[in-house]
Amino acid sequence: MRDFTVYDLFVRNAAITPTAPAISAGTHHLSFHELHERCEQLAGQLANNGIQQGDRIAILAFNHPAFFILYGAVAKIGAILVPLNWRLASGELGYILKDCQPSLLYTDSHQLATARQIAEPLQIPVVQLDQILRGTSSTYPPPLTESEVKGETPLCIIYTAAVEGVPRGAVLSHTNLLSANLQVIVSMGLTANDAYLAMLPLFHITGMNLALAVLQQGGRNIIMEKFDEKEALRLSLSEHITLWGSFPPILSRMADEITKSNLKPLSLKYVVGLDGPEPIQSFEKLTAARFWILYGQSETSGFVTFSPATDRPGTAGKQGPLSIFQLVDEDDNPVPAGATGEITVRGPLVFQGYWRQETLNARTFRNDWHHTGDLGMVDEQGYLVFKGRKPEKELIKPGGENVYPAEVEAVILQHPDIEAVSVIGVPDPKFGEGVKAVCVLRSEAKVTADELIEFVGSRIARYKKPGYVEFVESLPMRDGKIDRETVKKLYG
Repeated sequence: MRDFTVYDLFVRNAAITPTAPAISAGTHHLSFHELHERCEQLAGQLANNGIQQGDRIAILAFNHPAFFILYGAVAKIGAILVPLNWRLASGELGYILKDCQPSLLYTDSHQLATARQIAEPLQIPVVQLDQILRGTSSTYPPPLTESEVKGETPLCIIYTAAVEGVPRGAVLSHTNLLSANLQVIVSMGLTANDAYLAMLPLFHITGMNLALAVLQQGGRNIIMEKFDEKEALRLSLSEHITLWGSFPPILSRMADEITKSNLKPLSLKYVVGLDGPEPIQSFEKLTAARFWILYGQSETSGFVTFSPATDRPGTAGKQGPLSIFQLVDEDDNPVPAGATGEITVRGPLVFQGYWRQETLNARTFRNDWHHTGDLGMVDEQGYLVFKGRKPEKELIKPGGENVYPAEVEAVILQHPDIEAVSVIGVPDPKFGEGVKAVCVLRSEAKVTADELIEFVGSRIARYKKPGYVEFVESLPMRDGKIDRETVKKLYG
């Protein structure tokens, strides 16, 4: 019997509700029949152009209906989609292309210049996404045998933040994404009547997870190129949106817009993401929506824990129906209740491993558990309390993005005026957490904080650059290394 794959979602919905609206983006509207037809056409074009099972296809674009068409097409032929973060610098994007070696790079008009810049040295053809929407081809792919595309066939590679200075590609299978969809659907009770406003980036695991979960249930996806609070509220009202995804500062900006306009999105039922207890409580009082809190990462295809925030404010929720976690010590022994340990995860949501990283995969999957590098504690009611990253995997999360201090430090140390640096996370009123660089200058150095920030922003993604810089005489040391924990206490 053939495995159920992500492509089957498109076939199923086209058969059950062919005329129901699936995708809307500006003037572009696709029913489930039309969406399936576009997927078939593109799959045929790709197959006839030599794209085979296992080949990678990258996409660098703002949110666009073609994301869904690409997912359906690559799912049918067994290719692998690589969504790229358009916030990354060209050097970072170039590294990813060298690592995954895609056969094609799809892009939109906004990213066309960057796409050509990074693709040309690698001789990767660049194709504009609008060609996909035209749907003029009548070419269909050759029949595929039932064994060619399976549940465990890789479907996408999501590149995560650079823990050790370079991004790593998390390989997710059809089963991974279908399981992640079901985790959301079952937990929240999504139906075909739900409508998701895709304002989170579709290259992001949360944005992709929510969009595909709604698609799987036969609901509507309303697509915004990128977040704008005025347009988000307008669409929420006109399209009767029921579901949002939110990372700081989206919730606070939407609350301000609702208050200022005196227009409440009465259809909104769910908001999924991360924020502090106070902004969440204020938003729930302002609207009829319920905020769902979570813990997850790209490597878990979405959410490991998933609960209404009001159930246990300040926690990351309870584990979902298709995931299980345990907390372990440095020797991989389970820790007692109330103790802090590394979060390890099992279940059909757990990724297949990092792209071409066999040594790292062996370390990550030891004892048949995915070791996340995150620390947590389980309270007396079974809720996960997130405690941060392990010291060697320190992480800062401005606005839901992942920033590893080591990567930022490596760039700062390229500046000739910097002797030493420690990058830490600090509270930020807009993004929840901000990036701060605590620097020791060389003698006679003249660089200013603004100049250093611009120096970093020109070399890596601008969301990774420090929002705060402090120059100090020296940094605390421990065992010959900068003591980051003491730096946090002194300057955090």
